[in-house]
Amino acid sequence: MKFIEPSDAFPPLEQWLTDPGGRQAVAVPNDFDIEALEAHLPALRAIALHFPKWVDGRAYSQARLLRARYRFEGEIRATGDVLVDMLPLLQRTGFDAVQLREGQSEEAARRALAFFPGHYQADVVERRPLFAREATQ
Repeated sequence: MKFIEPSDAFPPLEQWLTDPGGRQAVAVPNDFDIEALEAHLPALRAIALHFPKWVDGRAYSQARLLRARYRFEGEIRATGDVLVDMLPLLQRTGFDAVQLREGQSEEAARRALAFFPGHYQADVVERRPLFAREATQ
């Protein structure tokens, strides 16, 4: 997981749609229908998905759709009210970069990512469930 400074922001979706200007990154609000972005995905290398509140998890679903359905391979960045506790699920749903909320520790975030060495269920990172992986070892 890559940790990003708050100053490194992407242009908002509305602005990017009217004038991409060759930019290959965009910030998408969490209430946007991610399917409407499908035709633009080949032009993008990075997408920032926003968490306006840590309890609003729609961006998790957006990231999972981007990775699993649309096979987006660029950077998916979590922005907004992002807490350390969210990091394991962010990673499992397809985020590979994060902009932590002010006051959150990158050191604690790295510990949170290492807390669970594996998961029983499949996810966008490891597409096979644990029992299937163990059977082939």
